[in-house]
Amino acid sequence: MTYNIAVAGKGGVGKTSLTGLLIDTLVKQKKDPILVVDADANCNLYEVLGVEEPETIGHIREEANMREKNGDSFPGGMTKAQFLQWKLSMILEEGDGYDMLVMGRSEGEGCYCFVNGILKQQVQKISDHYNYVITDNEAGMEHISRKLTKHVDTLILVSDCSRRSIQAVARIRDLAKEMNLSVGKIGLIVNKAPNGELNDGVKEEIAKYDLNLFGVVPSDELIYEYDSVGKALVDLPADSKSRVALEKIIETLDLP
Repeated sequence: MTYNIAVAGKGGVGKTSLTGLLIDTLVKQKKDPILVVDADANCNLYEVLGVEEPETIGHIREEANMREKNGDSFPGGMTKAQFLQWKLSMILEEGDGYDMLVMGRSEGEGCYCFVNGILKQQVQKISDHYNYVITDNEAGMEHISRKLTKHVDTLILVSDCSRRSIQAVARIRDLAKEMNLSVGKIGLIVNKAPNGELNDGVKEEIAKYDLNLFGVVPSDELIYEYDSVGKALVDLPADSKSRVALEKIIETLDLP
């Protein structure tokens, strides 16, 4: 049975970096194959994973819209929906132990509702072939309504040590409940904590909003160094502070 993990949080807290390290840790633990869905319009998970920039669903949407606008027919007499499904099957990026679909952003006007529906169909169609589906969601709350999978086994909320960030992820948690999303467990990972410790103010804020704390990841100078030179974070050494902390958190999640 496929286990679904979704990662969400406020922008600028290192959400995508942690998602990449989570994927890499599960691959190293031989829990592959994994389907990775980069549902962030500002996609950069591929950089964290150290793979080439893939073609995105945003690009496909633009191609389909341009064909419609110019009156061009789709190949083989396909409908627009059939064309998008065909192209989606071709852009599945193969990595080491995982395959990846990337939402990306488009240059033209219009919403993502139609193409997101196709993405949802594609994810649900192929997810049974994977042990895990891991979705890196867009920062904020809009992504919650997309429901790319029928059920989320674990929703990981990522914040930094600021009170505003704690409040933001609490709102995401509350929205998920208000929408009656099918979610197993929901918990918080506080990232970029000085010396890996939370001060009393942050602890009080977490308690105030009744957030389940999965764990704390310390500030890691190596992440800054790797990002500065464009080096993939999955190449962080086994004893790096962030990797060690995340591995301990994963152990407590009791993943299958």
